[in-house]
Parts: sequence; C-alpha cells; structure tokens
Amino acid sequence: MVVTEEEEALISELRRRLQKEDLTTQEKITLLNDGLNNALNVAARQPRSDVKSRLYDSGVLRQCALTLALPPSRLRGSWSAAATLAHLTSCCCVGVDPGRRSEAFHKLLLPSVMDGLLSLASVLMGRPELAPHFQKVMDSVGRLLSAHAHLTGQVLSSIHYEQIQMCEDAAVCLLCVELWIQICTLSRDFLPSLTDDSILLLLNEAVGQLAVISDPGVGGACIKLMLLMASQLGLRFRPLLLSFKGLDSLLHKDWRGRGFDQDVDRLIEIIQSERDVKESEVSSERVRAACVIQAAWRSYRTRRRVRSLNRAVRALQRRYRAQRRQQQQQKEAQQWEEELKYQVCVRRQRARREFHQKQRRLLQLLPPDQVQAYLQECERRAAVKIQSFWRGFRDRRRYNNTLRKTLRERRARQLAATTLQRAVRRFLEKRRNAKAQPPELLWIGQKGLTDSRRAELKQQVEEYITAHKSSRVSPGECAALHEEVQLLLQAELQKGAQRRREEQRVEALLAHTHTQLETLRDSPPLSVVTETIAESFLSPAAAVATRARQAHNARLQADRLSWWKTLGETSTFSSAHLQELEAELEAELGGLYIGGSAVVRRQTEVDESEAVT
Repeated sequence: MVVTEEEEALISELRRRLQKEDLTTQEKITLLNDGLNNALNVAARQPRSDVKSRLYDSGVLRQCALTLALPPSRLRGSWSAAATLAHLTSCCCVGVDPGRRSEAFHKLLLPSVMDGLLSLASVLMGRPELAPHFQKVMDSVGRLLSAHAHLTGQVLSSIHYEQIQMCEDAAVCLLCVELWIQICTLSRDFLPSLTDDSILLLLNEAVGQLAVISDPGVGGACIKLMLLMASQLGLRFRPLLLSFKGLDSLLHKDWRGRGFDQDVDRLIEIIQSERDVKESEVSSERVRAACVIQAAWRSYRTRRRVRSLNRAVRALQRRYRAQRRQQQQQKEAQQWEEELKYQVCVRRQRARREFHQKQRRLLQLLPPDQVQAYLQECERRAAVKIQSFWRGFRDRRRYNNTLRKTLRERRARQLAATTLQRAVRRFLEKRRNAKAQPPELLWIGQKGLTDSRRAELKQQVEEYITAHKSSRVSPGECAALHEEVQLLLQAELQKGAQRRREEQRVEALLAHTHTQLETLRDSPPLSVVTETIAESFLSPAAAVATRARQAHNARLQADRLSWWKTLGETSTFSSAHLQELEAELEAELGGLYIGGSAVVRRQTEVDESEAVT
C-alpha cells in the first residue's frame, strides 16, 4: 500500500491547519470533519490506499481523540459536528495498519478514542432532540468494537457507559442492548474472543436490565442477547449463567406473557438444564466424598476396636468381678441381718418364757389369799412405770416448747428495748441540741470588752465620723494622722506590757498562797513537829515552782493573742493593790509566808528591771 501525492497533500494541509493556535473548538471540529471526509473519499476511489495509516502516523487521529474528550461546555452547540467527527474517527480506526507502532495504537489511541466516544454518548443521551446524534455515536462505538474486540472490557467497565446504563429512558437502554446484539450477529468471533470477565460483565448488563426495566422491547432484546451468547459460547456460557441465582424465577414471574414466551422458555430450559447437570455433578461428587469419608471412618473405627479389644475385655472382667463381689457382700450382710433378727426373737421368747416360769414359781410359793394382791401390785408397778415414762416424755416436750418460746419472747423484748432506747436517745439528743446556745462568733462578746465599753467606743466612733465628714485628706494630714496613730499604738502596747507584768505578779502571789494553804492544811500536829519540818514551811517547795511554771505558761499563751483583742481590757490590779494584798497575807499568815513573799518580791523586782532596760 502506498499514499498518493494528493492524499499526502491533503494530510499535510490538514496537519498544518490543525497546528494553528487561534482555532476555536467549533472551527477545529469542522476542519477535522472536512479533512477526514476528503481523505476517506480519496481513499474510496483507490482501493489499495493507505490513508488511514498515514492519518495515524501524522497525529490527526490523536487530535480527533482529544477533541472528542473535550468537556461538554466546550462542545455545546456543536453536537451534530461532534457526532459526525465520532463517526469519521471510528471509520478511520477500522482497517488501520499501524506497522511498528501497533502496540501504541492498540493500547493508547484506541482506548482514548473509545473513552471520547462514550463520553460524548453520555452527554447526548436522554435528550429527545439529540437522539439521532446519540444513535450515530453508539453506531460508531459498535463499529469500533466489531473491529477491536479487546476494547469490550474497557467499554463495560467505563464510568460513561455506566451512566448510559443507569438512564431511565427505555429507548437508550434498547439501543445499548441492540448494539451488542448487532455486534455479536455481524461478527461470530466477537464473543469467543472475549475473556470470562468481559462476558460476565456483558451478561451482568443484560440481567440488570431485566431486573430493573419493565419495557417489553428492552426485555425481549436482553433475552435475545442472552440466547445469542448461549448459542455462540456453548458450554463456556452455562457456568457463568449459574452465577445469577434466581434468574429463572425472575424470567418466569416477570417476563411471561409479553409476546416472547418461546424465547423465555428456551432461556429457562438452558438455566435449568445446566443447574441439573451441576446438581448431578455436585451430588455425584458428594456421594463419592461421602463414600471415601465412610470408608476412612470404618477403617479407623475397626483399627481402634482391635487395639482396644484387650482393654475392653479386662474392663469387662473387672466390672463383672466387682459386681459379683458386691452381690456376695450384700447376700452375706442380708444373712447376718436375718440371723441377728432370729437370735433376737429367740432370746426374747426365752426371756419371756423364763419370766413366766419364774412368776409361776413365785405364785406357787404364795398363799392362795395373797395371789390376787400380788397380781394387783404387779399391775400397779407396771402402770406407774408406764405413766412415769409418759410424763417424762410429755414434760420434756413441754419444756422444749416452753424454752423455745421463752427464748423467742426474750429476743423480741430485747429488740423492742433496743428500738425504744435508740428512739429515746435520738429524742434526748435533739432536745439537748435545741436547748444548747449557739456558739458565739469571734467578733461578738470578746473577752474583756463589756457592754458599757462597747457603747462608749461606738459613741466615740460616731463623734469622730461627725467631726470628720470630709473624705478627702491632704498628704500632710495623713502623715500626721499616721504618726498620731503610731504614738497611740505604742502607748497602748506599753500599757499592755505593764499590765501583763502586774497580772503575772498577782498570779504568782495567788499560786504561792494556795500552795502554802494546802501545805498548812496537811501539816502534822505541833507535838510531833521537828526543826526540819519547820524549815520546810519557811522555804519555797517544788510544788510552788510547778504551780508558778504552769501560771507562767498560761500567761505566755495569753500574750500570743493579737493586740487588738486586748484593747478593751482594763488592769485588774495596781502596784498599791499588790502591796496591800501582800501586807494582808503576811498579817494573816505570820512568818509562814515570809519565804514565799520574799521570793515573789525578788521576782517582781527582776521583772521591773528587765522592763526598764
């Protein structure tokens, strides 16, 4: 095959014009349609022309594929030209001899052309005014599939073809099914050349249309396609058909009485015959497998029985001997029991006979007039014994019943007493809590601050507020006021220290006095007093030191309080009062208080010297 000069000029001119960058989409599609149409017309006049291969080598077919794959927004208004381009492109892709570039042609160009055709078809479907163009594009897809069957898998798994399948328009579905019927009818080698996956996808499309659409035309076309596949594929098709369970029932229920019952019956017969063959094969395989399993199990069971025969015999003998031994033991025990009962009966009869013989002998020895009295006495003794046994049994039963009842009543009384005590305690506790006075707050009723003092301080505060109504004070006045407050606070602190010293002296004197009084109270009479005992009354003792230490610790704890808590306290004792108290104690107790007063006086002098320093 050769390319003439005219063909080469056409292709070169078309390629040169396509390389311009200022072409719009519509101009480019028109240019491609004119160029391909002219090239095909020239090739039709020359049977041995190689125009299609030259179009592929020059890249024109690649430009056609790219144009068909453009988005719908760029193709709007040029649907007729795009459909014509799809038809011309499919014609140019059929009967091409790519030569050394065969692999690129079949794996790159053809899939891209098919994808562009399906994309254009998915845009044109469902529009009544574009139905002729859609049919023209689908015819191009069928023409390309008839020449290149390996594109079937790509078509059936394409997203654009799935969109076409999901269209609810019966005409579109019918067109798709008739497309496959036409391809299979024109090329009988088309279906055998497909893989099992592609055939299963095609069969899945037909079954899906039968399950979804109720249009008789689409249903008849799907059944016709399935019968055509069964006739061309033969035994290869039947196992794939069995993968759709319930297909025969679907055909019987939904597609009978639609005008093609004969085709439906043929397809149902194929499905059921293949199912019967499959079931027979499965059943024969199951029977064979069951025979093998049974034979293996019987052989295993027989071998195990032979191995365990000796052990079974030993177990049987051991069980029989144990059972026979148990029976013998039970028989011997029964014999011993019967012998024992017989011996007991014999002894009782012998004892009763001996008793009657003894009683007869005694009666023979008694005079006749005393026999009746003797018998009555025996009866009385027997009655007394019976009565005593009965009374004992009755009293024991009554005692047990009474004791049980007494214990029950005692427990009930204890529980009742516990409940009453609990209720009374709760009542008394609530009553005590109600009568108890609430705890005083820290800022109410402080120790040493009387009501009169509180009223006086309140009056002073009110007078101060009345005298100083202005809230604004100069810095100089603030500094002076601060100094005055500091001086008052220092004076108050000094007064507090002096007051605490005086109180410590008073507490020490009182502690010493109480100690001496306790010592005098426990002193011996004068008749037994010695010089050592008399000296003990004139010197401080350990008890005095202990009492003084306790008082000192208490005073220290009181001194740890904040200064503002002791602002309202007044001095209880003055120095003149302390001297009067010492003089009264010395006059009352005489020389017995000399040692203690001297010690307290010395301690007071030491405290005063420390305060001065």
